[in-house]
Amino acid sequence: MRLVLTVLLCVFTLGLQAQEIEWMTMNEALEAQKKNPKKIMVDVYTKWCGPCKLMDKNTFKKEEVAQFVNDNYYAVKFNAEGTETINYHGRIFENPDFDPKKRGRNYAHQFTTALKVRGYPTIVFFDDQGSLIQQIAGYRTPSQIEIYLKMIANDDYKTLTTKAAWEEYQQDFQGEFID
Repeated sequence: MRLVLTVLLCVFTLGLQAQEIEWMTMNEALEAQKKNPKKIMVDVYTKWCGPCKLMDKNTFKKEEVAQFVNDNYYAVKFNAEGTETINYHGRIFENPDFDPKKRGRNYAHQFTTALKVRGYPTIVFFDDQGSLIQQIAGYRTPSQIEIYLKMIANDDYKTLTTKAAWEEYQQDFQGEFID
């Protein structure tokens, strides 16, 4: 009887575990695109960035956000000051100035500079061929990031070519994510 209760408890507990975003590196995402084309969402963060940590905790840990991201994107976690070597469209990006002795802020990675990231966190979206679509700077709650996630996943961004079109899109958007 005790074994049956333990098994049931384990099954019940596993069923309650929230889905999490399946993070990968940029190189892994670009490789995965070759086999199964899918858009890429990159979370550009730094280790010292408070809003980055809050976005991880308050936005990316939400089940509806994680589910949508996993279904529609390859999700990349990229340290803007890290040492990862990235091969993007035949060009190598590194961080030759990285100083492992530094505490806090370090030198920006070449890929961070190439993406013109000016603040953290920044979410960068790429199409299913690895070409840059858009970047969104700053902390976003689930309800604030939802419009961007869905607009890009559904290719709506392709028709939003004016400020008026974007404003109308925002007005008409019916969000479902809860903060």
